[in-house]
Amino acid sequence: MNPAIDPRLIARLSTEFTSLGEQLNVLGRDLRTLHTQVLAEFPGTATGTTEKIDVQGAIPPDNPQSDPAAPIAMTGAVAEQGIPPWTAPAYGPVPPSSGWSRSSVPIPGMAGGQGTSYPPVAGPVPPQATVPPMGMPAGQMYPGSATAWPGWTAPGGQQQPMPSLPQQRRVVAGRPVRAPWWQREGVISRVLAVAGVAVTLIGVVMLLVLAAQAGFFGPVPRVVAGAVFSGALVAVGARVFAKAGGRVGGIALAATGIAGGYLDVVAMTTLYKWLDPVVGYVVAFGIAAGGVALAMRWRSQGLAVLVLAGAALLAPFVTTELALLGFLIVLQIAALPVHLVRDWPWLHVVRTLPAVLTTLVAVVGIALDSGTRAERFEVFAAAIVIAAAGLAGAVLSGRLRANDVTASLSFGAATVPMLAAPLLFSGRVAPTVVSGVCAAVLLLVAVVPWLPKLGAAARIPGHLAVVSALAGAVALFEACVGAVEVQTLPSALFVVAMGFLAVAGQQRSRFAVALGAAFGGLGALSFLFRADPGTLAAQPEAEAHLGISTALSAVFLLAVLVVAAWTARRLGLLDRESDATVLSVFAGIGGLYAVTALTVSLGVATGSRDGFLAGHGIATVVWMVAATAALLFGLRRLARRSQQAKVALVAGLILTGAALAKLFLFDLATLSGLLRAGAFLVVGVLLLVVGTRYARVFAEMDSRTRSA
Repeated sequence: MNPAIDPRLIARLSTEFTSLGEQLNVLGRDLRTLHTQVLAEFPGTATGTTEKIDVQGAIPPDNPQSDPAAPIAMTGAVAEQGIPPWTAPAYGPVPPSSGWSRSSVPIPGMAGGQGTSYPPVAGPVPPQATVPPMGMPAGQMYPGSATAWPGWTAPGGQQQPMPSLPQQRRVVAGRPVRAPWWQREGVISRVLAVAGVAVTLIGVVMLLVLAAQAGFFGPVPRVVAGAVFSGALVAVGARVFAKAGGRVGGIALAATGIAGGYLDVVAMTTLYKWLDPVVGYVVAFGIAAGGVALAMRWRSQGLAVLVLAGAALLAPFVTTELALLGFLIVLQIAALPVHLVRDWPWLHVVRTLPAVLTTLVAVVGIALDSGTRAERFEVFAAAIVIAAAGLAGAVLSGRLRANDVTASLSFGAATVPMLAAPLLFSGRVAPTVVSGVCAAVLLLVAVVPWLPKLGAAARIPGHLAVVSALAGAVALFEACVGAVEVQTLPSALFVVAMGFLAVAGQQRSRFAVALGAAFGGLGALSFLFRADPGTLAAQPEAEAHLGISTALSAVFLLAVLVVAAWTARRLGLLDRESDATVLSVFAGIGGLYAVTALTVSLGVATGSRDGFLAGHGIATVVWMVAATAALLFGLRRLARRSQQAKVALVAGLILTGAALAKLFLFDLATLSGLLRAGAFLVVGVLLLVVGTRYARVFAEMDSRTRSA
């Protein structure tokens, strides 16, 4: 700022401009009063000019001896109208040289147009002074000031303090109080509308079913009455919807009429047998499609949901035949085109769940009651159509809205009847084929996003691929269970686990890792069921349950551990030393158990009387070899990675103790002379090697410590 500018003048102007707004409000009210009085004096004048107000006297004269507390005189029409006088500011009179004149000096740096001028400086200004910020008391230090501003000294020698501006309080708006849910707009009306739809549709069902059971009216009057009543409800709903405030009522009436017409067609097809099932499905599809089209025109998800839910929930009360599955599937298919235009997630659920639950009940019922061949194939066909419709809806919605998780979850629910479909068939071939084909299709859908060209064309979202992979994994497990015997089931599960782990390492997919780990865990459980520790320790049990199949399973288990280690490294799961150590310990335990089962199974599979004992002797040697490797690894890494080295040393020592315990407690009592001698010789030599290396490493560390 220019040091020639009077800071007291700037502060005074700021204060005056602050109070100017309030004074102008009073002036405006008085001017309106004056305008009213002038019009009353001249009643024949509608509009006219008002007299100019002389406000020259509002500016105080250049009189330094004037009293600061005296009111400022006003002349002209303003004084005659009784406007209250303005009072002088509290900081005293205006110096003579600071009058309001056109020869005022403009402030540099400020955007001033024509007539923007300010009074000249009156009196000297401190040479190194800096104007304090507005609102800061005089004499207070502030950022950027060289010295504390003690105030401004008037030309007469009297020190005037800097006036402080009134501080404004921040007004914080309170949170609006939300009304209870029953008092919110539209809640009660929607509840009443839904209740009305339910009660009216129940009345339609009673008209179609209960009246027939009681013998009231004839079939034709009942059906005609239901159709006329439904059409009238739709027509009245359209008229109500077109009126102001009639959206809720119109939707409820139209939904009731459309659902009632659908139930009328179901009754004509299944209850009265007037329509062929194919014709009935076509007519029902037209009614459902019309209702969905009306919902799209009215932009109402509620209308579509009420139509489908009302028809699906009450259709089982009209008929329980297998034709019911067709009518529910018709509802599911009729709502498919909506997902190309609207984002209606609840429609996915409403169109899918009724068909899924009804078909699942039919699958279980036929599997328990041994239905006819035709019924089995009808239910199987229904399961296929439901899964295909669910996939179509999920793909259509996912191409337009990648975050539509509801569509993917609905597709997962639609695959449940297909996963239960193997229960419809007896034997092993047909269920295995059904599960295998289902698994192939679902896993292909899951793999599509990883294929560059096909993935870009299909645009399948990630959550849909995850749901499809999970359902495909379940179907693959069913195929494994149905295709192999109990003895070879672990091998099949281990092969599937290796496949998922290999894909996970190639694509760096943690979900594929989870699937591979799940299959590996299931395979390990089935392997332990066949080759538990008791079976490995007792020769009669081992000879009865172990053989080539368990040996092959042990080999696949070792292969799974190797592939899992590679995948973990590819995914960065071994970057942290602690994680790598923990995984290595568990992998080592699993590997040693697999090797033990492998040697014992191979010994039993030879058919020799000493095969079981030879297998255990080799297992003891393998244990000691593994202990030696762990100890040497720990001694080599002791200076670089202390945590891994310590864990390896502890594991090696524990395994050495276990090998010695097995050697003296089990092998010494069971092995024959030559096998026993060989086991003791190998274990002893390994102990000597490890002991020598152990002593040398710690001696070298001790010598380095002393020299340091």
